[in-house]
Amino acid sequence: MNISDYKELQSLKDKRESFYIYFSAPNCGVCEVLQPKLEELFQNNFDKLKAYHINTAMQPDIAAQEGLYTNPSLLVFIGGQEVLRRSRAIGLDEVYEALNRYYNMFFKE
Repeated sequence: MNISDYKELQSLKDKRESFYIYFSAPNCGVCEVLQPKLEELFQNNFDKLKAYHINTAMQPDIAAQEGLYTNPSLLVFIGGQEVLRRSRAIGLDEVYEALNRYYNMFFKE
């Protein structure tokens, strides 16, 4: 799902939603390779986080307001709080390690 403006992102944060946003641009080869791998990682391990995408070529203002000036970038929010921010060189193992414990504490049934 795409986020169309900064107000929409603020609304998700205000509602204390749990989600992740992948920032990429169509001319970014790394972005295109990484996106399906990140989607698989989140589906298999962090399925309660909703997925969002921002095309920084179409909506550079949203990325800029979040302080992200490079592609690809990843923001993860759990309970409305930012718990992970990565840009450029995003390692799948690093993302898993950074989120696993926090995710399990928040969503443990």
